[in-house]
Amino acid sequence: MSTLVDRVMGSATLDASSYEEVEADRSANWQAVAVVLLSSLGAALGVGVRSIFDVTILLFVAVATWTSWVLLTLLIGTQLLPGKETKADFGQIFRTTGFSASPGIFRAFGFLPYVGGVIFAAATIWMLVSFVVAIRQALDYTNTGRAVLVCLLGWVVHTVIFFGFLFTAY
Repeated sequence: MSTLVDRVMGSATLDASSYEEVEADRSANWQAVAVVLLSSLGAALGVGVRSIFDVTILLFVAVATWTSWVLLTLLIGTQLLPGKETKADFGQIFRTTGFSASPGIFRAFGFLPYVGGVIFAAATIWMLVSFVVAIRQALDYTNTGRAVLVCLLGWVVHTVIFFGFLFTAY
């Protein structure tokens, strides 16, 4: 079994076997939450949030919106657009998508002048690509296009909630 760091690196490099390992490890739920919290903390720092209260609220909202995205993805992926081999539960999607947030840690560099916005945007896009790989593996899709569609449908709702809060609050 890999360490947390190995899993974060494997997920960030889009290694399908890393996602398969996390999917199968029911004890990795807290690791997935930790990765989401680190990624969200990176986003908070990257946009200049410094107040402990504000960071706490942002972390709470990040976990809540991620959980809603997981639920949406589970519903869309298993009920609306299942593949022939699709068989997944909440925990499998929870763990794989939690680790797919690994690249988001780089959003902490979003505060840098000139390049910060590019780093923040690139890390966010990288997270989306990672999420697609996580969903493809968790839902046992043989077609990446199906995973992209499932992810985009859930992501729209997630993004509206998360960034709506972020930009309204700051």
